[in-house]
Amino acid sequence: MKKEEREIKDKKVLSAVLKNGKYTTISLCRGNEPYLVTLSYGFDQEKNALYFHTSKEGLKIEFIKENSQACGTVIEDKGYKLNECSHAYRSVIFWGDIKILEKLEEKKLAFEVLLNHLEENPNDVKKRFLKNDDAYINPCMMRMDIIDISGKESM
Repeated sequence: MKKEEREIKDKKVLSAVLKNGKYTTISLCRGNEPYLVTLSYGFDQEKNALYFHTSKEGLKIEFIKENSQACGTVIEDKGYKLNECSHAYRSVIFWGDIKILEKLEEKKLAFEVLLNHLEENPNDVKKRFLKNDDAYINPCMMRMDIIDISGKESM
């Protein structure tokens, strides 16, 4: 890291950025073709993983099936500092492997983590949309196991 004084070394702070975030931008690659996609996510601190919900078809699925290695970032924007030509933020960048989840129990856990992370009243959403096991058939759920993570901040 060029500016070592900005590096976040505390694993609790790195996790806090992921806990506080709602969206991540994921970088994918197939062959020599790059692709960026922004997704909402749920963070599972115990598994050190992010969960995503998406369609079963589309460009990101094509890329992941060809190359499951990915890189992502989450930014905690603290705002531009007027008259200082500076910005306050904390950000993390992480690398990992994305898996498309197939098993019912994996999908249930993924939805649990995702909804608990994003929703104010997750149980209300679960009651409306996840009434029985059939509700888990069509959605595509993915898990990104974080292999490495780093962060920096400017306050």
